[in-house]
Amino acid sequence: MPDIFDEVQEDLRAERARQLGMRYGGAAAALALVAVLGVAGWQGWRWYQTREAEAAANAFLVVHRETEQQGADLKAAAARFDDIATRAPDGYRTLARLRAAALKSETGDLPGALAEWDAVSNDRGADPLYRDLASLNWVLHGLDSQDPALLAARVTPLAAEGSPWRASARELQALVAIRQGNAAEARRILQGLTADSAAPQALRDRATRVLAQLPNA
Repeated sequence: MPDIFDEVQEDLRAERARQLGMRYGGAAAALALVAVLGVAGWQGWRWYQTREAEAAANAFLVVHRETEQQGADLKAAAARFDDIATRAPDGYRTLARLRAAALKSETGDLPGALAEWDAVSNDRGADPLYRDLASLNWVLHGLDSQDPALLAARVTPLAAEGSPWRASARELQALVAIRQGNAAEARRILQGLTADSAAPQALRDRATRVLAQLPNA
């Protein structure tokens, strides 16, 4: 189901942007609060952190823009993102590794991409939102190559109530069930998704299409 795979991947990108906007929308207000604290030592530390973050942000944006140019060397860009990750503060380190993973997957280096996503998902210094996103991508891109039992174990916690990635994780659970030959379980999950008003409409529509392709019970 390559079309389904591509749609799931695009939905993860869109949902990531929405989740990050909700989480970090107040960042400017937080920085304004820090600015009035007036503690010299704290200000010095913040200045250092800001300088490092700005350097990482600039390096990240330079490489990112280069990847958008026609004929860009995406393999080289992935290597440069890896290099940024070795020097950047936590947030940009994680972003660089996720971008490197995406480029490696796009250029056919699936083992390298899976290793990147696995590393981010196990990085205790990374934001949980990014860690879970990395796990989702690991499962999505590992559907054809990884042990189905391991795939199921990795995605199950992300499908729990309250998880920001719940709907996407449930969809992946259905795809893992299909991989395991368990059409009944896949049907149960997909039917639940089609009736889930909290799930994005595109995901619900996709669940309906996959349901139609399942063999009759």
